[in-house]
Amino acid sequence: MNQTFRSLRHRDYRLWAAGSIVSNTGTWMQRVAQDWLVIQVLTDGSGTAAGITTGLQFGPILLLAPVAGTIADRFPQRRTLMATQAAMGFLGLVMAVLVMSGRAELWHVYVLAALLGCASAIDGPVRQTFVSQLVPREDLPNAIGLNSASFNSARLLGPALAGVLIAWIGTGPVFLLNALSFAAPLVVLHLMRPAHPVPRVRPAVGTGGMREGLAYVRARPELMAVFVLVGVVGTFGLNFQLTSALMTSVEFRTGSAGFGLAGTALAVGSLAGALVAARRERPRHRLLIGAATAFGVLSSAAALMPTYVLYLVVLPFTGLASLTLLTAANATVQLSTEPRMRGRVMAIYMSLVQGGTVVGGPFVGWVGTRFGPQWSILVGSIPSVLVAVVVGVYLLRRARVRVGWSLRTSPHLRIVPLARDERDSAAA
Repeated sequence: MNQTFRSLRHRDYRLWAAGSIVSNTGTWMQRVAQDWLVIQVLTDGSGTAAGITTGLQFGPILLLAPVAGTIADRFPQRRTLMATQAAMGFLGLVMAVLVMSGRAELWHVYVLAALLGCASAIDGPVRQTFVSQLVPREDLPNAIGLNSASFNSARLLGPALAGVLIAWIGTGPVFLLNALSFAAPLVVLHLMRPAHPVPRVRPAVGTGGMREGLAYVRARPELMAVFVLVGVVGTFGLNFQLTSALMTSVEFRTGSAGFGLAGTALAVGSLAGALVAARRERPRHRLLIGAATAFGVLSSAAALMPTYVLYLVVLPFTGLASLTLLTAANATVQLSTEPRMRGRVMAIYMSLVQGGTVVGGPFVGWVGTRFGPQWSILVGSIPSVLVAVVVGVYLLRRARVRVGWSLRTSPHLRIVPLARDERDSAAA
C-alpha cells in the first residue's frame, strides 16, 4: 500500500476513518451554519457575539481538562467515545429543532455551544489517543496525519456544502444533517475491536490524575516548549471560522456561499499539509518552528489582501502551514509520551490548542469589530511569528547548536555545534 495511506491496511483504522469523515463533514457544516446564524440572523454582523459563541464552545476544554484527561486514561475509550458522540448528535438535533421552528435566540446558541463544548472536552483527548489502539506504534505518525487528512477533507466539503444549503434552504436543515451524521461513528465504534489496546492504569481520581500529568510535562522542557508554541498560536491565530466570517461578510461583503468558499480554500491547503505529514516517519522541532513562522507570515499576508480573490489565493498556503504545525506537534507529543500518561498529556495539549479560544475568541472578535476585520487576523499572526522565534532559540540552545549560514557554500543554512565557551554560556 502507498506509504501515505499505510495505516488503512488495519481493519479498525479503516472503519474509524470512514466514520470520522462523515461526522466531521457534518461538524464543519454546523460550524459554518452556527457562525452564519449568529452574525447574519441573530445579530447585525456582531463579531463579538460570534467570538463569545466560539469561546463558550471551547471554554469547557480548559475547565474540564483535568477530568477529561483522567477519563481518557482510566475508562474504556471505545465506550466513552460512543457516549460523547451520541451526546453531540443530540445537541445538534436540539439546535435544528429550535432553528427550524423559528424559536432560536442568541442565548439558545450560547447554551448549546457551551453544552457541546462539554461533550467535546471529554471526546477530544479520548479521540486523539484512541488511534494508538488501532495501529502499531510505527504507524502512529501516519495515522495522526491521516486523521488530519480526514478532518480536512471534511473541512473541504463541509463549508462549501453548508454555504450552498444555507442559501437554498436555510441554517435549520444544516443543523439537522449534522445531527444525523453522528450515526456513522456510532455504528463504526460498535463494530470495532481494537487490536492494540492500552492497559488501563487507573490514575488518581479527578484533579489528582491531572496533577500527575502536569508534573510529567514540567519535567520535560522540550515538551513544554511545544506546548508554549501551540498555546500562543492556538489562542490568537487559529480562529479561522471567526476571522473568515468577518472578512467575507464585513470586509468583502460576500454572501454565505463566499463564506463557505473561503473555508474550502483554507481546507485545500490543510488537506495538502495533512497528506504530506502522513508520509513523515517522525517530525522534528525545526519543522514545528518553520511551520509556525510560515503561518504567521502567511496569515499577515491574507489580512492585507485588498480583494476577495487575492484573499482566497493566500488561504490555501495559510492552511498548509497551520496543518503542518498542528500535525507535527500532535505526533511529537504522542510519541514523546508514555502510553499510561497519553490521555492526560493530550488533554493539556488540546486545552492549549482549542481551549485558548476562550480568551482568544472573544478578544479577536472584539478587535475585529473595533478596529476592522484585518486586525482580527493580525492580532494572531504577529504573536505566532514572535513565539516561533523565541521557542526556536530556546530549542537550539538546549540542543547546544546554532544555525550557521553562508552565501558562498551549499547548503546555505546548516546546524553548527556550539564551541565549548558557547556551550558553557548556554548551560549557564
